[in-house]
Amino acid sequence: MKKIPQIGCACEKPTPNYTEYRSSELGIDQTNGRHAEVTIQQCKLCQRIWIRYFVEFEHITKSGRWYKGIVTKKDRGQITPENAVEFLESLEWYVYGGSFFESTGTFGQGKLNVDG
Repeated sequence: MKKIPQIGCACEKPTPNYTEYRSSELGIDQTNGRHAEVTIQQCKLCQRIWIRYFVEFEHITKSGRWYKGIVTKKDRGQITPENAVEFLESLEWYVYGGSFFESTGTFGQGKLNVDG
């Protein structure tokens, strides 16, 4: 399990209008027909790098969900859209939310619920 300290930055408890990130698209995870968007985000305040995984099933109401976890510069080059879920599940903690959870951000760990 990858241990990453929580430092109390606003990026750990994002509100819907929190936009203090530099973002770049990593790609789309097609696993199991998810079509999940995988993005790299860097917090402008603390400079930490996050991997964000967003999936939504258009035919299911309130199915939108996202997960994001901190990634080290060393690990960043190893992450692909297809292994992002496995990477997030390996972390000591991540933040998750979305309409599926009726949450703007909660701390979690372990298995991700990404298959509808």
